[in-house]
Amino acid sequence: MDPEDPRSHSTADLYGLGLRAHQHPVASGDMRALRFSGPVLPDGEPRTLYVADGHVTFDHVPGAEGGVDGWIVPGLVDAHCHLGLDDDGAVSDQATEQQAIEDRDAGALLIRDCGSAADTSWIHDRDDLPRLIRAGRHIARTKRYIRGYAHEVEPAELPAYVAREAERGDGWVKLVGDWISREDGDLRPSFPPEAFAAAIRVAHEHGARVTAHCFGHEVLSGLIEAGIDCIEHGTGLHQDQVEAMVAGGVALVPTVMQTDKFPEHAASAAGKFPDYGRTMTDLFVSRRDTIMAAYEAGVALYAGSDGGGISRHGNIAGEVVAMAAFGMPPEYALGAASWRAREWLGWNAGLEEGAPADFVVYDANPLEDLSVLMRPSAVVLRGAVVA
Repeated sequence: MDPEDPRSHSTADLYGLGLRAHQHPVASGDMRALRFSGPVLPDGEPRTLYVADGHVTFDHVPGAEGGVDGWIVPGLVDAHCHLGLDDDGAVSDQATEQQAIEDRDAGALLIRDCGSAADTSWIHDRDDLPRLIRAGRHIARTKRYIRGYAHEVEPAELPAYVAREAERGDGWVKLVGDWISREDGDLRPSFPPEAFAAAIRVAHEHGARVTAHCFGHEVLSGLIEAGIDCIEHGTGLHQDQVEAMVAGGVALVPTVMQTDKFPEHAASAAGKFPDYGRTMTDLFVSRRDTIMAAYEAGVALYAGSDGGGISRHGNIAGEVVAMAAFGMPPEYALGAASWRAREWLGWNAGLEEGAPADFVVYDANPLEDLSVLMRPSAVVLRGAVVA
């Protein structure tokens, strides 16, 4: 069995890896050999790293051409991104390609696409674009999400749509956990707990993991109890829910930059929905304490820029800097967008012998100054220098 080719894994293996059977393996063939030198994170040990036929080797490769020397970091991960999406819904393949290039050139070589109205499966065929793990299209309650983004369904329909997206995606399904209810004028769960539980059960039966958009508190307990795999944003978490996440191994992608927009959401809703405006204001005020409580309790946090949702593409470095500004150690924040996130999503955590040659080179130690991440010296994807 080839561990790099998801098609050689069973359904159970794919569930563990977060990959799908139709995803393309690493391309092989004649490629020029390259040589890079410098400290290799996460351990920081100085190494001479060779790239041959798309893979890493530490054995000397005669005739290897010199690459850029510097601090070498396993390819960055954007764990909450939306390729093929803009404010109005799906975009063209050409626009999607440009989004992917912006993310790639910023060092994001593995993207978990956290919901898109466009079919972006064609990206798997492009060796020059980031590796992509798709969650298919958002699934939301009828008239309870951004127009043009999601399948909008009623509770009885939810399991069937989850099964469909589990088959169409790459091992993840994205639910909209809560959104403003116009009837209540405030943030409310999109579906009752029993509907969420049925949806999560169906997704797992189809070999997919489940994540959910969650701003508020009310929706979280039912999702966590039902065995959800990840929470997006998580600004409404209370301590008992944090502890339940740790016990259940539920991950959190806090999208810190996205939560910077909460005051705008509150202001835009204040006139017509004052209760919602107050809720979003309260969530904004408490967000740092909430996210740091999750970190300190041992919830696994990963970095996501929300590019294409409410943020621009190519800004995973900004999310890492924002996480560290909340109080997380630089090594943890960078690991949340590199080696730890890669392992979580089923790829090589480090640049060990034989690993796919996906890495970014920087001219200084990013652990001493995370803003270094905003200016990569070289981006290597599938063994080729692409930026």
